[in-house]
Amino acid sequence: MDDLLMMLERDSRQSAKQIAVALGREESEVQAAIEKYEKDGIIMKYTTLLNKDNLDEETVTALIEVKIAPQLGEGYDRIAERIYQYSEVDSLYLMTGSYDLLVTMTAKSMKEAAAFVYEHLAAIEGVSSTATRFIMKKYKEQNCVLIKSSQQEERINFI
Repeated sequence: MDDLLMMLERDSRQSAKQIAVALGREESEVQAAIEKYEKDGIIMKYTTLLNKDNLDEETVTALIEVKIAPQLGEGYDRIAERIYQYSEVDSLYLMTGSYDLLVTMTAKSMKEAAAFVYEHLAAIEGVSSTATRFIMKKYKEQNCVLIKSSQQEERINFI
């Protein structure tokens, strides 16, 4: 991944001018590269990372492991497509290991997340089982430390 993409991934609010200065490039060159990345589908979306623990409203994040029977000629794609079309689904990944798909979702409560699993996911033809896990506390997300302590541990490098 080039330096421009790494800078945008860390903070997408940086302007082309700020990035150009940091990288020692021309602003027009940086702007053209960003536009090409957008056109090519490399940059998909610009987002804001929220620390939802600091909001007044309660939410839970669920990680739902889904075991499925691959469909003849379609593998996992048909079932995955059906799952990612639900607006409740934040992310969906094909995995290696003891389950096939990992669904992430944010809900107002554990009860709401559970209802989504048994009303929608478990009812899909080809889904053989699900297991739901809830995130209890987030410490770091998308390379951003969410909990600031008064004393950060020093990193010790061993040679």
